Amino acid sequence: MELANRLFFRLYQCANMLHKTGSRAIEEEGLTTQQWAVLGALSRPQVDAGMKLGDLARYLMVSRQNLAGVIGRLEKAGHLTSAADPSDRRSRLIQMTDSGRDVWQHFALPKIYDYYDQALKDFSTNDIVHTVHYLLKMLDNMQALDVGGDGEGDSEAQEE
Repeated sequence: MELANRLFFRLYQCANMLHKTGSRAIEEEGLTTQQWAVLGALSRPQVDAGMKLGDLARYLMVSRQNLAGVIGRLEKAGHLTSAADPSDRRSRLIQMTDSGRDVWQHFALPKIYDYYDQALKDFSTNDIVHTVHYLLKMLDNMQALDVGGDGEGDSEAQEE
């Protein structure tokens, strides 16, 4: 159990440092790591028409309540729109605006890629592949513990 404790404590530290240093990497764009995750999820070609708020929350494995504040700030900045889903008026459809796509592609992504280069310094491709593999295994196990929770989602979808 000591080794498991060390693993989860390091994972906790990494998550905190990702938030701190990742937000610093994109602060000039007025973004945080939470907003980075939302814009990244919405930048995928398969969701050009937008995503339902609930689907986005499940994809990011966060609660709708936590996501609502992030969405609101991105909307206020002009990076997202939120409207009733034409196919289901009870659902909100979240979509990236042209302004949001421009900020994402031309300003945030180059800084994010630079951040990745720095954070993964001295990692081989093999190291990265193995790390992703083990994190997905852990995520699958955690999802099994979260049956019925807000974070239900498909880990395969998390690979983006």
